Amino acid sequence: MKILFVCLGNICRSPLAEGIMRNKIQQYNLNWEVDSAGTSAWHAGEPPDPRAIAIAARYGIDISRLRARQFSPYDFERFDRIYVMDSDNLQNVLRMALSEKEKQKVSLVLHTTHPASGQEVPDPYYDDDGFESVFRLLDAACEAIIKQYADAKIGL
Repeated sequence: MKILFVCLGNICRSPLAEGIMRNKIQQYNLNWEVDSAGTSAWHAGEPPDPRAIAIAARYGIDISRLRARQFSPYDFERFDRIYVMDSDNLQNVLRMALSEKEKQKVSLVLHTTHPASGQEVPDPYYDDDGFESVFRLLDAACEAIIKQYADAKIGL
C-alpha cells in the first residue's frame, strides 16, 4: 500500500499524518509507503511547523526531518490512496486528475472515521491549541486506514 497525505502547505496536517502513519506502519510491521505533500509550493523544502514537530514528539514521533513538497500529477501514478485534509485540498487535487481512476484514489482523510460526513481536519496554523485535536483526529484516521487495508495477520 502506498499512501499520500495532502494539505495546503505540507507543514502542519499532512506531515503529522505522515509521521503518525509511519509510526503505525512500523508498529504493525507493514510493508507500506507513506508520504505527504501540499497543494501549494509556499513552504517547499521547509521542515514542518515547530508546533507540529512538538505535538508529534509528545507522542514519541519524530517528524523534524520531513520536508515540504508540492503535490504533483505524478502522485496519482505513485500512490494507491491519496487522503486530503479538507474540501479545498480535495478540489485542488481532483482538478489535476486526468481520469476517473485517478479521482477514485482521492478522499477526505476523515471519511475513514466519519464516512460520508464531509468532516474536515481543521488547519491549526492560526490556532496553537488546535495541534492536539488535529493529532488525535489524524491518529484515529490512520488507525482506520490500517484496519481497512492491512492484512488480517496483524490481528486487528
